[in-house]
Amino acid sequence: MILIESFIKYLEFEKRSSEHTIASYSCDLEQFILFAKQKDVTHVSDVNRKLVRSWVVYLVGEGMAPKSVGRKITSLKSYFNYLMREGFVEINPAKDISTPKIPKKIPIFVRESEMDLLLDEFPFTSDYEGVRDRLILELLYGVGLRRSELVGLRDNDFDFSLKEIKVTGKYKKQRYIPLNANLLLLIKKYLVVRNREFEIGDNGFFFLTKKGDAVYAKLIYRVVNKYLSSVTTLQKKSPHVLRHSFATSLLNAGADLNAIKELLGHSNLTATEVYTHSSFEKITDIYKQAHPRS
Repeated sequence: MILIESFIKYLEFEKRSSEHTIASYSCDLEQFILFAKQKDVTHVSDVNRKLVRSWVVYLVGEGMAPKSVGRKITSLKSYFNYLMREGFVEINPAKDISTPKIPKKIPIFVRESEMDLLLDEFPFTSDYEGVRDRLILELLYGVGLRRSELVGLRDNDFDFSLKEIKVTGKYKKQRYIPLNANLLLLIKKYLVVRNREFEIGDNGFFFLTKKGDAVYAKLIYRVVNKYLSSVTTLQKKSPHVLRHSFATSLLNAGADLNAIKELLGHSNLTATEVYTHSSFEKITDIYKQAHPRS
């Protein structure tokens, strides 16, 4: 199956695929060729659907993750589509091979009691960094922002008369989220401390480093990780965990799933439905603890 070399050149020069993609496809196809040779198949025209299925079964049996198996099937489909286009084969034997189901990850979230302890009891310092760090946590947990959305916030994204924040999410899609009275007070307090500390430039970035520059993603991660470490033993302590916690808290309080979708800026309901799994787990735990016949 020496045609792999021409396929790789096609990916490189016509498709302009990334080096990572090309390396992945090369590795996947080499593994398939090795498997095919073990089955005494040495030419592309002799590869059939049965052989491809046998390879998939073999990969799954070896304990390969569904996501990795799926990528290898995709590599094979692309390869045979190319061979069909060039006239080397008449059919794509991988065309109807289904990708193994990838199990949904249940979002990790911080318990409400732990967040209450952090935001209500933790002794944040009264200097600029202490005030800033608390507001970062409050906005991530209280509004459900993505880290990139938080980093990109500007002063004019806050409307105090309408009591809302304008958030620019993925693909520049904007959404408006209401701010409660507590958050509005913290935002105003932060602005007073920040404006006393720094001369605000033309860029208008809302959150600044201690040197007066715009904050960056790694700094936000360090802030969140530092403070969450004081209240939770979760292995993962990232800004996205606070976004998960925001959604889970709303769902547990009875919020409508469509409303949560809009607040999070999800493009479809499927992405939001993952939170129902964590909510159901909590209900199951309560049932087991409280019901006399459980």
